[in-house]
Amino acid sequence: MAVIPRRTQDHMSHDVFLPNETVEVRARARESVARHLAPVAREIGSQQESVDSFPWQAFRGLASDGLFAVPFGPQHGAGLEYPMLGTCTVAEEIAYESSSIAGVYDGQCILVPATLRHASTRLHDMLVPDLVSGKQAFAFATTEPETSSDLTAERLGTFAEETDGGFIVNGRKRWITNSVVANWVSMLVRDGRMGNRAHMLLIDLRSPGVRIGSPDLKMGHRGQITADIVLEDVRVPRENLLGEPGRGMAVALSALVRGRIGIGAAGVGVAQAALDLAVHRLQTRHVFGRPLGAMQHWQFQMAQRATELECARSLYQKAAMLLDTGDATAEPEAAMAKAYGTRLANDLVREAIQIHGALGFARQVGETGESLRLEEMYRDAKILEIFEGANELQQWIVARRLIGRDITG
Repeated sequence: MAVIPRRTQDHMSHDVFLPNETVEVRARARESVARHLAPVAREIGSQQESVDSFPWQAFRGLASDGLFAVPFGPQHGAGLEYPMLGTCTVAEEIAYESSSIAGVYDGQCILVPATLRHASTRLHDMLVPDLVSGKQAFAFATTEPETSSDLTAERLGTFAEETDGGFIVNGRKRWITNSVVANWVSMLVRDGRMGNRAHMLLIDLRSPGVRIGSPDLKMGHRGQITADIVLEDVRVPRENLLGEPGRGMAVALSALVRGRIGIGAAGVGVAQAALDLAVHRLQTRHVFGRPLGAMQHWQFQMAQRATELECARSLYQKAAMLLDTGDATAEPEAAMAKAYGTRLANDLVREAIQIHGALGFARQVGETGESLRLEEMYRDAKILEIFEGANELQQWIVARRLIGRDITG
C-alpha cells in the first residue's frame, strides 16, 4: 500500500516562459513514466545491483515513447528547437519517480550524445538509432580510482598510445554508469606521448582486452548500475577519436556541463516528490486535535521550500536554454543549477521524513503493509551532490566567475 500524493506542482508552478514544445514534452514524459517506470520503480530502488537487474523494461519502455529521441535532431530524433531544455525536463519527470533511472537517462541521453556530436558521420549515423530506440545502452567514462572532480590530464591513469592505425589503451575507469550492459563507451584518456593533454575515444566494450568489473553495491541509486572498466592493450581505431587530438578535455567538460544541468533537473524532480509527500502528510495527519499542517513552523518551512523549488527549476531551465541558444559554457548557471537543485533535494527529503516521523523512516510497516518512498529517496538523494562534479566544485566554479580566477585560482 503506497501513498500517491497530489502533485503540488500542478497548481503552484506555472510554465509561463517555457516554449510550447517543452510543455508538451513534460506531458508526454509524465505519461510515459507513469506507464513504464512507476509500476516497477520501487522494485528497482530496493534491489541489489547485478547485471541481470539492469532495468531494461523501464529503459526500453521510456525509449519506445520517444524520450531518448528528445536530444537529437530530425534525422534521428525529435528535432526540437530547444533539445537541452526538453531533455532536462524529461530528466525531472523521471527523477520524480526514480532518481536512479534519471541517472541512467543522464548517461544515455545527455552525456553520451554530447560526445557523439564529435563523432564521424559514419559512427554517428550507425550508433544514434540504437541509442534512441533503447536497443543499446551507452556509457560515459571519465572517473578513475584516483581522480574524479579533478580531471586534469596529468591526473589520468588511463592512457592511449598512438599507433599507425589508431590507439592502444590501458587503464581503469570507475563508477561507470551502464558499463555492465553497454556496448560502447565515450572515454577520456591521457595522451601516452604528451602527458599534459587528453583524448576522448569511443571504445567498443566488446573489444579484446576490455573487462567489466562486478557491479558496485551502493547505498542508493540501485537502478543506476555502475562498475569498473578495465582495459589491457585495447585497440581503438583512429576513426573513434571524438573531436580533435589532444582536445578530449574540452569534449568531456562540454558533456559534463550538460550533465550537471541534467542532474540539477533530477534534483528538482526528487525535491518535488518529497514536497508532495510532505504536504499530503501535513494535510492528513492529525496531532493534538488538528492537522499537522496547522502548525506554523511547518507552514513557513514548506512555503520556503516551495519557493526554493521554483528557484531551482528556473535555474536549470535557464542554464539549458542558454545552451540551446548558443552559449557553449552556460556558466555560472549550470554550476548553480546543479549545486542548488541537488542540495534542495536532500533538504526536502530529510524534512519529509521528519514530517512523517517513524513512518518516514520505515521501509514498510510489517502489520499493515504501509510503505513510503522516503527511505529510498533518502538513500538516493545523497549521490546527486557528489557525481557530475561534487557540489563543492560547483561552488568554486561560481566563485571563480564571481571573484575572478586570478584570486580564487
